[in-house]
Amino acid sequence: MSMSDQDAASTKTAERIAERIQGTGVMIGVSESLTSGLVASHLGAAPSSSDWFLGGLTAYATEVKRSVLGVTAEAVVSEESAGQMATGTAKLLGADLALAITGSGGPEPQDGQEPGTVFLGILAAGREEPEVHQRFFEGDPETVIHSTVGAALELLEEQLEKLLAERGTR
Repeated sequence: MSMSDQDAASTKTAERIAERIQGTGVMIGVSESLTSGLVASHLGAAPSSSDWFLGGLTAYATEVKRSVLGVTAEAVVSEESAGQMATGTAKLLGADLALAITGSGGPEPQDGQEPGTVFLGILAAGREEPEVHQRFFEGDPETVIHSTVGAALELLEEQLEKLLAERGTR
Protein backbone atom coordinates (compact mmCIF):
# COMPACT_ATOMS: atom_id res chain seq x y z
CA MET A 1 0.00 0.00 0.00
CA SER A 2 1.43 3.40 -0.96
CA MET A 3 1.76 6.22 1.58
CA SER A 4 -1.16 8.10 0.04
CA ASP A 5 -3.32 4.94 0.04
CA GLN A 6 -2.41 4.30 3.69
CA ASP A 7 -3.18 7.91 4.58
CA ALA A 8 -6.56 7.72 2.81
CA ALA A 9 -7.38 4.47 4.63
CA SER A 10 -6.45 6.07 7.97
CA THR A 11 -8.67 9.06 7.19
CA LYS A 12 -11.59 6.72 6.42
CA THR A 13 -11.06 4.86 9.70
CA ALA A 14 -11.05 8.14 11.64
CA GLU A 15 -14.28 9.14 9.86
CA ARG A 16 -15.91 5.82 10.84
CA ILE A 17 -14.83 6.39 14.45
CA ALA A 18 -16.37 9.87 14.33
CA GLU A 19 -19.64 8.55 12.94
CA ARG A 20 -19.85 5.73 15.49
CA ILE A 21 -18.89 7.74 18.57
CA GLN A 22 -21.26 10.64 17.94
CA GLY A 23 -23.79 11.00 20.74
CA THR A 24 -22.34 8.22 22.90
CA GLY A 25 -20.54 10.45 25.39
CA VAL A 26 -17.33 8.46 24.95
CA MET A 27 -14.21 10.62 24.96
CA ILE A 28 -10.91 9.64 23.32
CA GLY A 29 -7.35 10.66 24.16
CA VAL A 30 -4.03 9.55 22.70
CA SER A 31 -0.34 9.63 23.49
CA GLU A 32 2.14 9.05 20.72
CA SER A 33 5.85 8.50 20.50
CA LEU A 34 6.73 6.78 17.22
CA THR A 35 3.90 8.45 15.26
CA SER A 36 4.60 11.96 16.62
CA GLY A 37 1.00 13.18 16.59
CA LEU A 38 -0.18 11.70 13.31
CA VAL A 39 -2.97 9.69 14.97
CA ALA A 40 -4.16 12.81 16.82
CA SER A 41 -4.06 14.70 13.53
CA HIS A 42 -6.36 12.16 11.86
CA LEU A 43 -8.76 12.16 14.80
CA GLY A 44 -8.78 15.95 15.05
CA ALA A 45 -9.61 16.25 11.35
CA ALA A 46 -12.56 13.85 11.63
CA PRO A 47 -16.12 15.23 11.64
CA SER A 48 -17.32 16.72 14.95
CA SER A 49 -14.07 15.74 16.67
CA SER A 50 -14.48 18.54 19.21
CA ASP A 51 -17.43 16.57 20.62
CA TRP A 52 -15.41 13.41 21.42
CA PHE A 53 -11.65 13.95 20.98
CA LEU A 54 -9.94 15.30 24.09
CA GLY A 55 -6.53 15.62 22.47
CA GLY A 56 -3.18 14.00 22.14
CA LEU A 57 0.23 14.19 23.67
CA THR A 58 3.37 13.66 21.62
CA ALA A 59 5.65 12.00 24.14
CA TYR A 60 8.66 11.41 21.94
CA ALA A 61 11.39 11.94 24.54
CA THR A 62 11.89 9.35 27.26
CA GLU A 63 11.78 12.13 29.89
CA VAL A 64 8.28 13.15 28.73
CA LYS A 65 7.03 9.57 28.89
CA ARG A 66 8.34 9.34 32.44
CA SER A 67 7.45 12.77 33.87
CA VAL A 68 4.09 13.38 32.15
CA LEU A 69 2.68 9.88 31.57
CA GLY A 70 4.23 8.09 34.54
CA VAL A 71 6.17 5.49 32.58
CA THR A 72 8.48 3.54 34.88
CA ALA A 73 9.37 0.73 32.45
CA GLU A 74 13.10 0.52 31.92
CA ALA A 75 12.65 0.19 28.13
CA VAL A 76 10.34 2.81 26.64
CA VAL A 77 9.87 0.71 23.52
CA SER A 78 8.14 -2.17 25.25
CA GLU A 79 4.80 -3.73 26.08
CA GLU A 80 5.05 -2.44 29.65
CA SER A 81 5.73 1.11 28.49
CA ALA A 82 2.77 1.12 26.04
CA GLY A 83 0.44 -0.01 28.83
CA GLN A 84 1.77 2.62 31.23
CA MET A 85 1.43 5.30 28.54
CA ALA A 86 -2.22 4.33 27.98
CA THR A 87 -2.91 4.43 31.71
CA GLY A 88 -1.18 7.80 32.04
CA THR A 89 -3.13 9.18 29.09
CA ALA A 90 -6.45 8.07 30.56
CA LYS A 91 -5.61 9.76 33.87
CA LEU A 92 -4.14 12.91 32.36
CA LEU A 93 -6.94 13.56 29.88
CA GLY A 94 -9.87 11.84 31.60
CA ALA A 95 -10.42 9.71 28.50
CA ASP A 96 -12.89 6.83 28.27
CA LEU A 97 -10.65 5.33 25.59
CA ALA A 98 -6.93 6.04 25.83
CA LEU A 99 -4.59 4.90 23.07
CA ALA A 100 -0.79 4.92 23.36
CA ILE A 101 1.82 4.21 20.71
CA THR A 102 5.51 3.43 21.06
CA GLY A 103 7.88 1.59 18.78
CA SER A 104 11.12 1.35 16.91
CA GLY A 105 10.83 2.98 13.51
CA GLY A 106 14.44 2.44 12.56
CA PRO A 107 16.75 2.44 10.88
CA GLU A 108 18.50 1.21 14.07
CA PRO A 109 17.03 -0.97 16.83
CA GLN A 110 15.83 0.79 19.98
CA ASP A 111 15.62 -0.70 23.48
CA GLY A 112 16.51 -4.08 21.98
CA GLN A 113 13.56 -3.94 19.57
CA GLU A 114 14.15 -4.37 15.86
CA PRO A 115 13.01 -1.59 13.53
CA GLY A 116 9.34 -2.07 12.69
CA THR A 117 8.40 -3.34 16.17
CA VAL A 118 5.41 -1.43 17.53
CA PHE A 119 3.42 -1.56 20.76
CA LEU A 120 -0.13 -0.19 20.92
CA GLY A 121 -1.60 0.21 24.40
CA ILE A 122 -5.28 0.89 24.95
CA LEU A 123 -7.27 1.40 28.12
CA ALA A 124 -11.05 1.60 28.19
CA ALA A 125 -13.08 3.02 31.04
CA GLY A 126 -14.14 0.34 33.50
CA ARG A 127 -11.13 -1.85 32.81
CA GLU A 128 -8.43 -2.34 35.40
CA GLU A 129 -5.55 -2.99 33.02
CA PRO A 130 -4.71 -1.77 29.54
CA GLU A 131 -4.48 -4.16 26.60
CA VAL A 132 -1.24 -4.06 24.67
CA HIS A 133 -0.92 -5.26 21.10
CA GLN A 134 2.44 -5.85 19.45
CA ARG A 135 2.79 -5.38 15.70
CA PHE A 136 5.65 -5.60 13.24
CA PHE A 137 5.85 -3.60 10.02
CA GLU A 138 8.43 -4.01 7.28
CA GLY A 139 9.95 -1.03 5.52
CA ASP A 140 11.76 2.22 6.02
CA PRO A 141 10.91 4.48 9.00
CA GLU A 142 8.27 6.43 7.05
CA THR A 143 6.52 3.22 5.98
CA VAL A 144 6.61 1.88 9.55
CA ILE A 145 5.12 5.11 10.90
CA HIS A 146 2.27 5.26 8.38
CA SER A 147 1.50 1.56 8.85
CA THR A 148 1.44 2.14 12.61
CA VAL A 149 -1.04 5.03 12.26
CA GLY A 150 -3.38 2.77 10.30
CA ALA A 151 -3.09 -0.07 12.80
CA ALA A 152 -3.59 2.28 15.76
CA LEU A 153 -6.77 3.77 14.30
CA GLU A 154 -8.11 0.29 13.47
CA LEU A 155 -7.45 -0.82 17.05
CA LEU A 156 -9.16 2.30 18.37
CA GLU A 157 -12.21 1.61 16.18
CA GLU A 158 -12.34 -2.02 17.36
CA GLN A 159 -12.03 -1.03 21.03
CA LEU A 160 -14.69 1.66 20.62
CA GLU A 161 -17.13 -0.98 19.34
CA LYS A 162 -16.23 -3.23 22.27
CA LEU A 163 -16.77 -0.42 24.80
CA LEU A 164 -20.08 0.59 23.25
CA ALA A 165 -21.25 -3.03 23.28
CA GLU A 166 -20.32 -3.31 26.98
CA ARG A 167 -22.32 -0.17 27.68
CA GLY A 168 -25.25 -1.35 25.59
CA THR A 169 -24.89 1.67 23.29
CA ARG A 170 -26.08 1.09 19.76
